[in-house]
Amino acid sequence: MTTESPRWFKSSYSNNGGDCVEVAANLTASHGMVPVRDSKNPAGPVLDLPAAAFSSFVTGVKTGEFGTV
Repeated sequence: MTTESPRWFKSSYSNNGGDCVEVAANLTASHGMVPVRDSKNPAGPVLDLPAAAFSSFVTGVKTGEFGTV
């Protein structure tokens, strides 16, 4: 088992508006998971999403599958 720590980042498109998530993509290859957390609460809970599910979500966002606000 690895002791690799997540390296958190948020999208350059987030423009610090406060409604952001951070991901730690550095763990995808070694764990097959993409940790996701609320950027406003870095000490809060983390969702570990399967890499394939996260990839499908990102594709859906890019194609407008979830609509706009």
